[in-house]
Amino acid sequence: MPRQCELTAIQETYETNIRNIDKRIVICAGTGCVANGSLKVHDRFVEILKERGVNAVVELKKEADGVLVSKSGCQGFCQMGPLVTILPRGILYTRVRQDDVAEIIDASILGDTVVDRLVYKRTDDGTSCPTTEEIPFYRRQSRFVLRRCGQIDPESLPEYISIGGYRAAQKAVTKDGKLICEEMMRSGLRGRGGGGFLTGRKWEFARVQPPGKKYIICNGDEGDPGAFMDRSLMEGNPHSVIEGMLIAALAIGADEGYVYVRAEYPLAVQRMRKAVRDAREMGILGQEIFGTNKAFDITVMEGAGAFVCGEETALIASIEGKRGMPTPKPPFPAVKGLFGKPTIINNVETLSTVPLIFSEGIERFQAMGTEDSSGTKTFALTGHVANTGLIEVPFGTTLRQIVNDIAGGVMEDDGTLSGTDFKAVQIGGPSGGMLTQEMLDLPLDFDSLKSVEAMVGSGGLVVMNHGTCMVGMARYFMQFIQNESCGKCVVCREGTKQMLALLDDIIEGRATGETLPLLEELAWTVKKGSLCNLGKTAPNPVLSSLKYFRDEYAAHVEKKTCPAGRCAALSTYRVVADKCKGCGLCARKCPVGAISGEKAKPYTIDAEECIKCGACIDSCKFGAIVR
Repeated sequence: MPRQCELTAIQETYETNIRNIDKRIVICAGTGCVANGSLKVHDRFVEILKERGVNAVVELKKEADGVLVSKSGCQGFCQMGPLVTILPRGILYTRVRQDDVAEIIDASILGDTVVDRLVYKRTDDGTSCPTTEEIPFYRRQSRFVLRRCGQIDPESLPEYISIGGYRAAQKAVTKDGKLICEEMMRSGLRGRGGGGFLTGRKWEFARVQPPGKKYIICNGDEGDPGAFMDRSLMEGNPHSVIEGMLIAALAIGADEGYVYVRAEYPLAVQRMRKAVRDAREMGILGQEIFGTNKAFDITVMEGAGAFVCGEETALIASIEGKRGMPTPKPPFPAVKGLFGKPTIINNVETLSTVPLIFSEGIERFQAMGTEDSSGTKTFALTGHVANTGLIEVPFGTTLRQIVNDIAGGVMEDDGTLSGTDFKAVQIGGPSGGMLTQEMLDLPLDFDSLKSVEAMVGSGGLVVMNHGTCMVGMARYFMQFIQNESCGKCVVCREGTKQMLALLDDIIEGRATGETLPLLEELAWTVKKGSLCNLGKTAPNPVLSSLKYFRDEYAAHVEKKTCPAGRCAALSTYRVVADKCKGCGLCARKCPVGAISGEKAKPYTIDAEECIKCGACIDSCKFGAIVR
């Protein structure tokens, strides 16, 4: 069993084995980079190193000598992948292809130079940034939970132990559960899954239940469109999730846990299962953990991908083999949860934060964030910005700092950088709300967002420029919610369907003066009458966009125009004569023959015949057709 001395021995062995490694090549093997070919890049590094007569170490064993070629989880800068980091100098190469590998090896492994064309260039002045410390995207973050993601090999338990892994859990095994809960409450950690409930208080509810069978569940059912924070943590540092679950189990007296991961995350499932196996073989999980009489083991379970299973009671039903549908509360899961036993459910980010609080100290954790929102929050940053990816900032960071400093500014539709084109941010996914230009200096924390009827949610941030139709955006989220409604309660099942139909009427030109009042009334009905939080928050994007962009809705309804020019049914296609070269390609692509003209002269579009399919815009090479 891994007593203190054995963990130390594992760490010492790892450090001995890596002592002769002068340089290390870390290839991002998160889902995004893998999809872009990073595994082939990894194999190419091994192949070229061997051709150069260099020992390529792919599995760290007895006092290896050569260059270590390892994989990591998500390094965050997904837009620039595949990413390759050269240690110890910290050089970050972006968008690396197989053909680039030999040049990188010759310059930065066998030599001491940098391949400038492969490093990040600042969007404002084109300055080369060879290291992460120089890249604004990284430099202006506070990577606390994500710090090890993108650095360590997620499939190496010895490397996790070498950076202090499982020491916090080993200390916790000697503590009373009440003390662990008190320390967690003192830290101020609030749930990162959306609700923001105090983690320590939730644990205490389960701890004080009568002794007997209790469960810990890690909620990895991350279903928000564009959200990938939990997935990246499970892929990049799975042992941190296990250690957090282990500490939670010791706090409440649980001996069994489940990691519930959506089936669409195969890499996360694979790495979590390997991490559980390795921890079990090492005696960290199972019977007599850390040489004590305490037991705790974990099962990794794949969910079927239902968004509603992110809700606690629906998730529990799914694990029990039932259809994932919410049930009324109380009783709360901490009192009566999985198989009727007290159960604690925390999301991935919350659990990954727990070991860091115990190992690095409550004071350090509280030094980040605000008085009522301690620590940091990860966000999936997407949309009309120069830099997208996975970021982590302290609570209290403003939207302006994220959009301008980390994201590098708002992009216009033509791909150029704009400092004034910001329109809104959708925060918190389908359950969240919209933040407008007037809120750019709003600190992002639980209470500040609540004051403007928004929420942190799981952490999605979608930035929109002025070319975005807010009605269309609301419809996009409503379509998602309507598809994902479990159908248990009529208000949600039928209400979201009718809200979607009203939004369709608006963007397709069928709306009347009664449409907006009816939409708003229906939204509030769904919000107040739904059983679970999916239904209660389903109308948020509609209510939020109606509140801040009602003039856009009015233009769709009253003037039958889309101010952003995005709604095809409300647009009139026309040819810009000065740009038209008279090539006739648009006429050949038009499926209804609505375009006519003579060769080398500007063509025209018959508005009555035009079905607004967009084929002419897509085919025109000169940008001569607009709507």
